[in-house]
Amino acid sequence: MRVAIIFLFSFCFFSVCQAQLEPVKWTFEAEKVSDSEYDIVITADIDNGWSVYSQHIEEEAGPVPTSVNIFNDIELVGKSKEAGLKQESYDENFGMNLVKFSRKARFTQRVKVVADTTMVQGQLTYMTCDSESCLPPTDVDFSIALGE
Repeated sequence: MRVAIIFLFSFCFFSVCQAQLEPVKWTFEAEKVSDSEYDIVITADIDNGWSVYSQHIEEEAGPVPTSVNIFNDIELVGKSKEAGLKQESYDENFGMNLVKFSRKARFTQRVKVVADTTMVQGQLTYMTCDSESCLPPTDVDFSIALGE
């Protein structure tokens, strides 16, 4: 009976700790470029020891790449850009070379909007790992007000 109680307590404790684990914090903003164009800027603040994967992962057997889906009827202008503490290296979790970000990542996509659009809505999908494990892919919904 004592072993069962210890097991149950341990399971509950680790479940609560895992549920609270959030090693990546995201911010979303729009920077006005012209009357009809904005840069949608998505920034990740990544806890020490964790990483977020690039949008540009070609192999299907690897991690889920970071992706941004915009729901509004907005025209994408050019390709998205990535910046931050970026490194390409062998990833032990997946057994392959990957591009990933640590500490901070910034994803920027220029968009062209129609005159009556005042908000950009979308969803970010990302995966984060440390040297020993990965959290499941996570979706983050966002709304960004377009202002001056």
